[in-house]
Amino acid sequence: MSRRVFTAHTPDTAPAAARAAMAGIHRKLGHLPAAVALMAESPELLKGFLDANAVFETTDLDPVAREVVVFTVATRNECHLCVAMHTVTLTRHGGTPELVAALRTGTELPDRRLEALRRFTLAVLHHRGAVPDDEMDAFLAAGWQPRHALDVVLGVGTYTISTFANRLTAAPLDPPLAAYAWEPTAA
Repeated sequence: MSRRVFTAHTPDTAPAAARAAMAGIHRKLGHLPAAVALMAESPELLKGFLDANAVFETTDLDPVAREVVVFTVATRNECHLCVAMHTVTLTRHGGTPELVAALRTGTELPDRRLEALRRFTLAVLHHRGAVPDDEMDAFLAAGWQPRHALDVVLGVGTYTISTFANRLTAAPLDPPLAAYAWEPTAA
């Protein structure tokens, strides 16, 4: 079956329960991203992602650290849209070009502490939360706290929703993101 089963909704065609969220995103960004228009098919999914993301944004992880988690999930799940979007976000939060490039390619990060965070996020994904003691120890030895491990789990959950929904609906890049296009590297 084709991906054409998903409708890129407008505020006029969206289910009523999705319209307020769509309007809020449009106000905040100045446009309605295609991914949001597609997620609006399920108001609960859209609300769930937005609510989870709002909570993730309040964690003890600073903005750059949160973006490391998001990028790690996005590249692991091969979400071209999230990688492009979060390239812009990380740059806006002061991420260096070297940091952005390493995250986009999945290579070692130039900052030791952020690299420990990236590796821990990968461990959470790979082990489905049952992170081995040595990997937890390495995370904590890099200066992270136990609460940060749980913040990573929240970020993984939040961006699993987004990456899976974007891939399922084949969400396209919006024109402002075209310069940040990303494709996974062949393994």
